[in-house]
Amino acid sequence: MESVHRTVLLNETINGLNLSRRSVVLDCTFGGGGHSVEICRKYPGSEIIAIDQDQNAWEKARDKFKDIDCKISFWNQNFRNLDKVLMSEGIEKVDGVILDLGLSSDQLENSGRGFSFMKDEPLLMTMKENPLPEDLTARDIINTWSEKSLADVIYGYGEERFARKIAKEIVRSRKKQKVMTSFDLVRIIERSVPAGYRRGRLHFATKTFQAMRIAVNDELRTLQSGLEKGFEVLKKNGRMSVISFHSLEDRIAKKFFREKDKEGSAKLINKKVITASREEFKNNPRARSAKLRILEKII
Repeated sequence: MESVHRTVLLNETINGLNLSRRSVVLDCTFGGGGHSVEICRKYPGSEIIAIDQDQNAWEKARDKFKDIDCKISFWNQNFRNLDKVLMSEGIEKVDGVILDLGLSSDQLENSGRGFSFMKDEPLLMTMKENPLPEDLTARDIINTWSEKSLADVIYGYGEERFARKIAKEIVRSRKKQKVMTSFDLVRIIERSVPAGYRRGRLHFATKTFQAMRIAVNDELRTLQSGLEKGFEVLKKNGRMSVISFHSLEDRIAKKFFREKDKEGSAKLINKKVITASREEFKNNPRARSAKLRILEKII
């Protein structure tokens, strides 16, 4: 199945990297391959090191690179291991690093792993295409963690104001029957929140599902590690583009960038966050919450 993902802030991200022909770029979140393809088109002869936890991402996108003057290697890895990937490639430094932290449309629509509250699928929420028995899943969290831990995760990672009520209802429900699918969890959340909240602009399950996904994939610690390692492998005058989709991620990126700017090892390319244009939002509603920050290494 071909990728259906539409890359957000594509031109802004790539133009902000200030690349040239034969650049070496680390695409830490390959997804549908949108950024990598565009770099290859704009800067012939470039080399892309692409990383994604989902092997299926490459299978869907590989045909896009057939007739392009570009060298690309794909690594089925978590980007927190980007240093090991580059070591295996024999590459010490790169010209650009991309971190697009959004969940791809392919994972939402076609993964079958329960990322979307709009589809009834096994409640896994892991980025891995084929999780091992020992890998943490949302099903594990929902069915085994204490009420307090559930409330802390839903509030801390989802910023959900009804976290305690949702956690209490999860524990009550799982005593009767295990919570196995995404719709099982949606029904629990629906019973936990007020009617007015259920009718709000944002779907009432959005924040809880976000929290579960972040917890399963350890996304915030992974992001911190990826920022540190990504900055380390940048050449002098190399740039890093980070696209975030919720406030917790953006806060981490903003803090990291400002610290590097303050210590004098880097400079902020955009002091004001870059967001999607009205036209892009109209064509791709998922662009609404995207925020782009760009940093240049100067020493």
